[in-house]
Amino acid sequence: MVRKSNVDISYSDHFSPNRFKTYTGGVLDTNSYLYESPSGTRILFDAPQGAGEAYRDERIDALVLTHGHFDHVADAAALISSHGCPSYCHFDTVPMVTDRDFFRRWGFELEVEPFTPTHLLDESPLAEIAGVPVRIFHVPGHSPDSLCFYFQEEGVLVGGDVLFCGGVGRWDLPGGDGELLFRGIKTKLFPLPDRVIVLPGHGPSTTIGREKSENPFLQA
Repeated sequence: MVRKSNVDISYSDHFSPNRFKTYTGGVLDTNSYLYESPSGTRILFDAPQGAGEAYRDERIDALVLTHGHFDHVADAAALISSHGCPSYCHFDTVPMVTDRDFFRRWGFELEVEPFTPTHLLDESPLAEIAGVPVRIFHVPGHSPDSLCFYFQEEGVLVGGDVLFCGGVGRWDLPGGDGELLFRGIKTKLFPLPDRVIVLPGHGPSTTIGREKSENPFLQA
């Protein structure tokens, strides 16, 4: 995965540049992905700090949140305002993005500009986002609202903070549950073909096959 900071947006070198762009921003180097479907619909997954500027000149037809942690939603309100696009998330994400003081009550000196999501998502073998078909997995454990999005034709899973290259999402934050996270990855994501590329919320891309065989958190 080619990862850039500031306002650069770069294409991944693993698959067609006509489908996914990557921007990495914020103090936690959070990844966002702009997907262009074969029909031309453009869906942005996650909105880290700096994404508003990075995607200023891009057309965005929908904003999708993999989960509601502050580093993934920092620029969500700004993007929605500037692009006039609908927003999609799990129903457990709603309190995190509608309440300005939500993260303060967790003990973090953080504040997110609130907004009201227009569409709520849950696990589905065949969902539609802005008319684009996608399979959605609900894989809690890092966060209760964590969603992963599988594009079968491209062989790509937008995974948020569920599964990383050689790691998994941390489970020591409020609402975290390590055993639930491990079980969800093994039962929901690992049955996908080994060649499926995983685009994580942090760090480089990986594949399902690699994580099944090498990820130290997920060995039998």
